[in-house]
Amino acid sequence: MYLLSGVTKTYKKGRDSVQALCGVDLAIEDREWLAIQGPTGHGKSTLLQILGALDRPTCGSVVFNGQDLAVMPESRATKVRAASVGFIFQTFNLIPTLNAQENVEAALVPLRVHAAERRSRAAESLSQVGLGDRLRHLPSELSGGQQQRVAIARALVKEPAVLLADEPTGNLDEGTRDEIIVLLEKVWRELGLTLILVTHDSTVARRAGRIGVMQYGRLTIQQESRPSAL
Repeated sequence: MYLLSGVTKTYKKGRDSVQALCGVDLAIEDREWLAIQGPTGHGKSTLLQILGALDRPTCGSVVFNGQDLAVMPESRATKVRAASVGFIFQTFNLIPTLNAQENVEAALVPLRVHAAERRSRAAESLSQVGLGDRLRHLPSELSGGQQQRVAIARALVKEPAVLLADEPTGNLDEGTRDEIIVLLEKVWRELGLTLILVTHDSTVARRAGRIGVMQYGRLTIQQESRPSAL
């Protein structure tokens, strides 16, 4: 699935340089669940963006299914991102003027899926996350947990190979957090996805097959952790 070698990311800040990633080496197997923890500002989200082809490393290689995202033309990277990677964010990133179904449909527009099929697939995806009766609700009419379910449905509707989740429970209370993580684990198992999840929450991280810790831009993989029920 993924093979990262010597991945470094340096940002310019005025005359100074900030190294967000420092020589990251990482292999991620197909259908694996990897959780990444670490202090704020130590490179977790930067690594996730590079895995999702939203950003490129300053140096190093990011091989995804045999293709190096680091040197891939932007037009090709856009297609890989649109077709193969589903994103879930802490702040949901829903369009406030679109209802739940329309928000989910939006993920299919870059794939040139016809309108009727978009509507059908969006409705099915929302039903899959328990929101089949909320298709016409705007984000403002939904709870935080329901909004995150819409975001998960949007990530799943294009049938990706990879789910990248950046603090998906960070804005939720403990009970809703547990519901969302149980849902993510369910779709990960049933759909055979690769799930890479950034979290500060050790309760969430312990459900993953492996846990990595980012500190000062360096990634250390801990021993395997057996997923357990919340």
